[in-house]
Amino acid sequence: MALGFGGALVGACARPWGPLRPAPVPGPYTPPQPDLSALRVAYGPAPQQFADLRLPQGSGPYPVIIVVHGDFWRADHGLERTRPVCEALRAEGIATWNVEYRRIGEPGGGWPGTFLDLADATDHLRQLAPQHQLDLGRVVALGHSAGGQLSLWLAGRRWIRDGELVDPDPLRLQGAVSLAGLVDLARAWALGFEVVGQVMGGTPDDVPSRYGSASPAELLPLGVPQVLVHGSDDRVVPAELSRDYYAAALRRGDEVRLVTLPGVGHDELIDPASRAWPAVSDAVISLL
Repeated sequence: MALGFGGALVGACARPWGPLRPAPVPGPYTPPQPDLSALRVAYGPAPQQFADLRLPQGSGPYPVIIVVHGDFWRADHGLERTRPVCEALRAEGIATWNVEYRRIGEPGGGWPGTFLDLADATDHLRQLAPQHQLDLGRVVALGHSAGGQLSLWLAGRRWIRDGELVDPDPLRLQGAVSLAGLVDLARAWALGFEVVGQVMGGTPDDVPSRYGSASPAELLPLGVPQVLVHGSDDRVVPAELSRDYYAAALRRGDEVRLVTLPGVGHDELIDPASRAWPAVSDAVISLL
């Protein structure tokens, strides 16, 4: 069910959520094979600091979706998880920037490197825009799971006033879409997601200032439109995180919409062949 900006709350999912397994210790990083349908671009010197740019047919300037994969900020999987999303969006006439980044256990991953990588990758679009006809006035971030947290963070990072994540001139986004996102880091920690403490380098009590600058819930109001999409049957990230963030964003005056999909789980949201995909596509189009 799609709720209009300012609509009523539905679709809460209440259940106990146990801790996730510790992040594995990764071996030497081997980037996935380049996709011949995309242009692979390095935005930094580390092996993980690259993104795949896909351009639609026709002439630009093209709107751009920054796509951020999830997997709980860990190195189990990478941007190959969101390639189908990028291909589907490109078919709708949208350029996509599928971002890889350093993650927990990798050199420079976790706090603050994971966040700085997403910021650098986003700002790197300024260098690509003239050559590839990108419309920097129509840039939206979309992320799944942990990537949902990062996509909303990209939209709100201009409000950070102190600490390691301050950027004096971040690329301003037109909006953000969270797909089953961990949008409130302190709340996720309280629900048993111990991996939050791993990526943040401590608990909310240990490092409160980090949570204040990295959690979208702490940065409200973001000042840009947001759409939260969550399946009612998600058994990985509880839908109550999106529901409660939605209510808080409304109270703070943000333009926000919650789309709760009955009978939908976690990974269907990044499967263009699933019945959940039209809601995801509509969320993106609504912000562009």
